[in-house]
Amino acid sequence: MSTTIHRWIKTECGRAKYAELAQRPGLPARLRLFWFVLIAALRDWPLPDQPESSDS
Repeated sequence: MSTTIHRWIKTECGRAKYAELAQRPGLPARLRLFWFVLIAALRDWPLPDQPESSDS
């Protein structure tokens, strides 16, 4: 799943925020994660692909 997400979220800070939000339980946290992925994917769409980091 993380490689699929990394295809859409291309910045290191975005990937770090995704990892943080994905750890939170509950419905409000899942809604916040969905909202974050949607906005991050739209903002990162024109950016070139970043290599996968070895620490994830």
